[in-house]
Amino acid sequence: MTFFIIMSMQIGIGVLGFQRIIAETAGHDAWISVLLAGASSHLILILIYWLLQQADGDFVLLHQRLFGRWVGGVLSLLLVLYFAIIPFVVLNTYIEVVQVWMFPDLKTWEFSLALFLLCLYITFGGFRIVVGICFFFLIIPSYLVFTFWFVLDYSDFYQLLPIFDHSPSAILKAAKQMTLTMLGYETVLFFYPFIKGGKQSAKWAHAAVLTTTLFYTLLTILTLAYFSENQLQRQIWPTLMMWKVVELPFIERFEYIGIANWLLIILPNICLGLWCSSRICKQLFSIRQKMALLVITTICFFCTLWIDDRAEIDFANTILNRAGFYFLYIWIPCLAGITYIVKKVRGNV
Repeated sequence: MTFFIIMSMQIGIGVLGFQRIIAETAGHDAWISVLLAGASSHLILILIYWLLQQADGDFVLLHQRLFGRWVGGVLSLLLVLYFAIIPFVVLNTYIEVVQVWMFPDLKTWEFSLALFLLCLYITFGGFRIVVGICFFFLIIPSYLVFTFWFVLDYSDFYQLLPIFDHSPSAILKAAKQMTLTMLGYETVLFFYPFIKGGKQSAKWAHAAVLTTTLFYTLLTILTLAYFSENQLQRQIWPTLMMWKVVELPFIERFEYIGIANWLLIILPNICLGLWCSSRICKQLFSIRQKMALLVITTICFFCTLWIDDRAEIDFANTILNRAGFYFLYIWIPCLAGITYIVKKVRGNV
């Protein structure tokens, strides 16, 4: 189940448009940036599992042991905000896609209210129900992978040549831009105590990250072979545009099917994000998790009402991308270093 939880978090709304962002920086070498982002995710995941083993699987407790009750509590409180932003960003980005491609007159508050009520109902059922949603809502829409076969007839893979045509700094910058798309595996910090045989789950966590990395790499290669670089920069959602070439006898506009099915894919993103933030609140304030979940979901709903245009959605995505980068690539290594030093001095954390 660890495999499905992490994969369901990593594969989300970003699949529809991440290619344009990284190709703008690294051009036809963007697929190399995806591989680098995946490799760095494995390294961070190793540190995450090591930290969890030092704190008996309780990341909130680790903060408090290292920095004291109050400072450690504030650091953990920042993670409440971080995981609450995930469902907010995912839902608003998806609503924008639905409004642009399918229902221009759809009211944001109506759709977000309905979806947040559904996610609240799912998450109230407990962690087992959330895991079940992660499993089934990753398996059911998985058939969409085979639809990219239609794109091969219109692809020119010579467009990927020459390899390493861009500077290392550009490739690394594009890898950094992949942070938002690769987010999700850090949720193991909080569902780890619920895993039977937590140490043994590491191999499945790495398998999930590897599978996601390969999926994003192949999708990036296919996108770069289908679009020219100039064409790709004019596409906000390249994946949806590629679905327009899918021809089936029973459906004319397959991208409508893809968008509708993507609702199943983003539900685990929202549910697990809400669960993680409410779980931290329960540990910090000794309150019922359902009460924390209700408050956080309500705040997220009202925040969606403030989003008026694409610029604000892009800004929210940028904030989450930076927060994820600082948390995973700055704070986790620093925390691992501090933990190592404390362990050497005290003998334990």
